[in-house]
Amino acid sequence: MVNLQLDWQQAAVLGAGLVALRVAVARSSRTARLSPFLLESAFIAGLYALWQLGASVSVFGTSGGVARGRWIERFQGDVGLPSERGLQHLIDGREWAAQACNLYYLSMHFAMLGVFLVWLFVRHRDRYSFVRNVLVVFTALALLIQLIPVAPPRLLPELGFVDIAEKYGLSVYNVAGLSVDELGAMPSVHVGWSLLIAWAVIRVSSSRWRWLAALHPLITVFVVVATGNHFWLDGIVAALLLVVSDVLVRLVVRVDPLRAYRPDAAWPGFARVGRAVGDISRPVAAPGAEPQRSAP
Repeated sequence: MVNLQLDWQQAAVLGAGLVALRVAVARSSRTARLSPFLLESAFIAGLYALWQLGASVSVFGTSGGVARGRWIERFQGDVGLPSERGLQHLIDGREWAAQACNLYYLSMHFAMLGVFLVWLFVRHRDRYSFVRNVLVVFTALALLIQLIPVAPPRLLPELGFVDIAEKYGLSVYNVAGLSVDELGAMPSVHVGWSLLIAWAVIRVSSSRWRWLAALHPLITVFVVVATGNHFWLDGIVAALLLVVSDVLVRLVVRVDPLRAYRPDAAWPGFARVGRAVGDISRPVAAPGAEPQRSAP
């Protein structure tokens, strides 16, 4: 089966190529406007490369991953979470449904993120950096946790789980043996990225159709669970980690960039900083007040 995802080497080459292209277009006034887009694209490609590279690294190798997966299955039963086997039964035996879930898992994870970031960069540039920073912090925190191997349900057939991708010929993993990148199930980056996309679209966009973005995380959760790639707990931890990432970024910027605001109203010190860097904006005079005159 051809892997529909870029590996870390391919993503790194793509990022380097985008950087080189950015340098080339910046030399011409006709193409200079493409420079910020290419730079951000290179940044995201680099982030993706680090994510793929991190998935292949573990502080424990494959040791203990299966045992931790079994512990999660027991813990979920103790707290009353439903078994992932219920969703698996909905698609197992229905090849069209299984193949659709496998393709969504393989192709939509990074594709949807790419489309979303392009849309945000083009249509809402002032909100872009905040969302990108949340994405970076979330991915970095997720990678730190994934250094501890945890087996997904599909690697626990003795508990009744099925590897839907392998069964229907769409597995991207080495079926000849267990590899480290198969044990990076906790937390689910698929779920975290999909939640970030839906949250940002709903907050940023004013379109009546923006609520449709919520379908992406709902479908993603169904797909990753039904295919046996994640436990429910993997997605729950990803959601909590996304909240932590948002809080950390807000503590740095001290404003909520996803709300429509005037910079000087959101942070009074903005005007003073603006003057310090030469971006002077004159305050609007109150009704009946005499306009301020600049010093000679």
